[in-house]
Amino acid sequence: MRIAEILRNKGTTVTTVPPDTTVRALLAVLAERNIGAVLVSPDGATISGIVSERDVVRHLHRRGAELLDRPVTEIMTERVRTCAPDDHVSSLHGLMTEHRIRHMPVVDGDRLVGIVSIGDVVKSEITELATERGHLVDYLQGRY
Repeated sequence: MRIAEILRNKGTTVTTVPPDTTVRALLAVLAERNIGAVLVSPDGATISGIVSERDVVRHLHRRGAELLDRPVTEIMTERVRTCAPDDHVSSLHGLMTEHRIRHMPVVDGDRLVGIVSIGDVVKSEITELATERGHLVDYLQGRY
C-alpha cells in the first residue's frame, strides 16, 4: 500500500500555523482540532518546521510558564522528514519507528499534500493484513 491511499481515505487537510504563533495559541489549535502536531509554515504551503504536544511538554518543563507567550519557532523541529505519496507504507513505518517520528508531512515535489501519523500507518497495515488473511482463508476453503 502507498501513502496516497492513506490520504485518499483520511483526506489531505494539513493544519499549519505561522512562525510567529505563540505556544499558547498553538495549544488552542491542537485542542480545537484534536490533533497532536502542526506544521509551522509562513504561507500554508512551505514547511519551516513541525511542533507537537511532546515538544510543548518538554520545553514547558524546562522553561516554565513563560514559554506560553513565546513563538513556536523556539520549540519546533526545524529538520522535518517528509515522505511522498508514492512511498510504501511499510518503509514509512520503519522510518517513523526508527526515528521516533509520530507525524510526517507528505510532499509531492515541493507541494505539501497531506500529513500522516504513525496511527494512520499502523491502521493501514492492519487493514491490509486483514484483507490478506481473508483472501488466504477463502483460498484455503476453496472459494477461489
